[in-house]
Amino acid sequence: MHPRLAELMRFLEEDLGYEDITTSSVLPEDVKALAEIVAKAQGVVAGVEEAKALLEHFNLRCRALKEDGEDINPGDVILEIEGSARAILMLERVVLNLLMRMSGIATATRRMVAIAQRYGVKIAGTRKTTPGFRYFEKRAIAIGGGDMHRFRLDDAVLIKDNHLVLVDIGEAIRRAKQVNFTKKVEVEVGSVEEAKVALEAGADIVMLDNLSVEEVEHVLTLVEQRGYQAIIEVSGGITPDNLESYAKLRPHVISTGYITTRAEWLDMSLRLRKR
Repeated sequence: MHPRLAELMRFLEEDLGYEDITTSSVLPEDVKALAEIVAKAQGVVAGVEEAKALLEHFNLRCRALKEDGEDINPGDVILEIEGSARAILMLERVVLNLLMRMSGIATATRRMVAIAQRYGVKIAGTRKTTPGFRYFEKRAIAIGGGDMHRFRLDDAVLIKDNHLVLVDIGEAIRRAKQVNFTKKVEVEVGSVEEAKVALEAGADIVMLDNLSVEEVEHVLTLVEQRGYQAIIEVSGGITPDNLESYAKLRPHVISTGYITTRAEWLDMSLRLRKR
């Protein structure tokens, strides 16, 4: 059983209501069908494992012709499905939505990873995800070759700008290290000066948020010259258009909400025929 089957079932319940009244009105229960899920765009497929879990839960036979992480082109068949026509039609939209959304994120991630990898830089996601759908969006990032970053607030210490309205950087780092001795402490900073303070205070990771290319270069030079051991993460407004200008500087990580908030869905369709 898929570990997220309960969530997949909730997606179906949202779409289904009490029943698919159209299909149950026009199709007898014993009608069998064959179906194919077909790509209509080029990209990276993701969500095959989840789609199969949901389809097989309703006793539909599935054969995956493409696995998660594989490249796909228009016309490629991703899944072959066989069984109850009613069940196939009931699940059609949820399965397609799942595959198209996850594949869009995986595709956007793969494109950015390809740029960053030239310079030995990791691409990471953020917590800018759809409420209730985070697991699937984060998994799509991983399928695309990215790092998922924090999944939940209890995964890591990340001191952000709103924390620093209430407590200064040095004190925040000191408190966080005292309480969370098993976890690294990351600090989000918005200027070169704040980065210097965070580095001096012993932050394990310094996130440079919305700094210019020149400012990021300044901080990285400082880290090299003074031998700081902190991981440097660049974030804020990173898109495929400006990614390379930051990646060339070789920070350790570039995190971006683009891959979840602006990734286009990868178009697919379900083709059905009577068995």
